[in-house]
Amino acid sequence: MAIIIGSDVAGKRLKDVVKAFLKENNHEVIDVTEGKDLDFVDSTLAVVHEVQKNDENLGIAIDAYGAGSFIVATKVKGMIAAEVSDERSAYMTRGHNNARMITMGAQIVGDTLAQNVAKEFVNGHYDGGRHQIRVDMLNKMC
Repeated sequence: MAIIIGSDVAGKRLKDVVKAFLKENNHEVIDVTEGKDLDFVDSTLAVVHEVQKNDENLGIAIDAYGAGSFIVATKVKGMIAAEVSDERSAYMTRGHNNARMITMGAQIVGDTLAQNVAKEFVNGHYDGGRHQIRVDMLNKMC
């Protein structure tokens, strides 16, 4: 499993913080926006497309507020994403929604919280069972 990460210009600093944290915790991290100054549409699409290359991959997109990246990610068929700014939501969106991607806002989430959000997201596991009905409904929407 690789963690695919990317950001627009506004999220670049926080992306680097989260990326360093994930690497320090022995996760494979692929930064699809390294050295690029992209807007949130292009940076999010870069994350989505790389995540979709492998069913085990997860994605994290960071922009100023998280909302723009969330909107973009959920427009792509087969991508279940959640905008999160707390650890519990990050963990639960994996467990109940089988989210493959989260978005965060660099002007909302601080460094330590962002690290904790990323940790909970990548450590979460899909529960399946009764949640699969909703996941199937989500996947049929696009």
